[in-house]
Amino acid sequence: MTQDYAAGQREAAAPPKAPGRDRYLDLLRSLALVRVVLYHLFGWAWLTVLFPSMGVMFALAGSLMARSLNRPALSVIRGRLRRLLPPLWAFGAVVLPLMFAGGWKLSEDPDHSGTWGLLELVNYVIPIGAPPYPWETGFPKDLLESTWADQAVGPLWYLRAYLWFVLLSPLLLWAFRRVPWATLLAPLGLAAVVGTGLVTIPGELGNAVTDFAVYGSCWVLGFAHHEGVLAKVPRYLAVSGSVLVMAFGLWWASGHQGPDGWDLNDIPLAQAAWSFGFVVILLQYSPSWQELPGRLARWDKLVTLSNNRAVTIYLWHNLLIMATVPIIDQAYNLPFLQSDRAVAALDATDMLWMFVLVWPLIGVAIVAFGWIEDLAAKRRPRLWPNGAKKRRTKRPTPATPTHGA
Repeated sequence: MTQDYAAGQREAAAPPKAPGRDRYLDLLRSLALVRVVLYHLFGWAWLTVLFPSMGVMFALAGSLMARSLNRPALSVIRGRLRRLLPPLWAFGAVVLPLMFAGGWKLSEDPDHSGTWGLLELVNYVIPIGAPPYPWETGFPKDLLESTWADQAVGPLWYLRAYLWFVLLSPLLLWAFRRVPWATLLAPLGLAAVVGTGLVTIPGELGNAVTDFAVYGSCWVLGFAHHEGVLAKVPRYLAVSGSVLVMAFGLWWASGHQGPDGWDLNDIPLAQAAWSFGFVVILLQYSPSWQELPGRLARWDKLVTLSNNRAVTIYLWHNLLIMATVPIIDQAYNLPFLQSDRAVAALDATDMLWMFVLVWPLIGVAIVAFGWIEDLAAKRRPRLWPNGAKKRRTKRPTPATPTHGA
């Protein structure tokens, strides 16, 4: 596609949206975060098929990145890093001392020993790679099981992938505006190469390449959504093509299941195909709400809160899921739960109680650490930014003109 044609496409893009946040995209981000928490809580493989959260989150981030890149690229990248890194530093400031206090010694860790192990700690400052952690370590008063560090730090791969997508976005957007379809589909092609085992890249580099291959097309779909290119594709063609791609993903997954069966996180090519098709359909039907309509409006405050604290929720949710276990353990000491029947009932409903408890714990984390996101964004710190604020309006007097007059 020539530069003139690409420029023409941008000029003929969908009509500009009204200023303000797109509440449909905010709702998708909230649903993605809830699904992530549920997946890490229950471990249900079918959740990866029901709603591919990571693909959705990368697509939404790609759309916002394309919107921001109307400004100089370096300033946009600095802004994204400034919003991402301080919450990560706070997380590391809590988790790293706990790991060391639990007995983790870098000098004796076979996976992270020596000078290289020390250098890997930089990933708690700038996540260019996966932050190191012990597979097993203690915890004060043995409140958490020995694998707590793996469960708490493991999900931080998302921050590494996000960082690299941000750094590559100016180049990717430049390429997309010149050869949109090649740029959009190239990561899927790479996923086919990596996911079929045709090429195997070991170590951390292999993980990073796989993440780009699996979710790169979703990120670029965000570009296509913002630039209006996706809206130009006839809906019947976009949906039918997406269904075929998703069907291929499920077919591939059926013959290449991992240790957890249909968990698409263990099947890169299936995850790439399913997430791509799913995101195309979501963005093709994007209604661009300025306000949540109908019954969805009752969730407005929670949607606002989760979007304002998305990084905090993602960083802390897995550690907080594990924190529900010692809380539930204390219930066995209650006087009215001493019978065998009561103990059996508590044993049978422990996952339900974990589900109930994790949300107020996430609320505590939002209050305790969420304000760091405001400081990172150069905003006034807020403890509970759900949009419910009292607006005091003053009537202008004849001698005092209103703002904007």
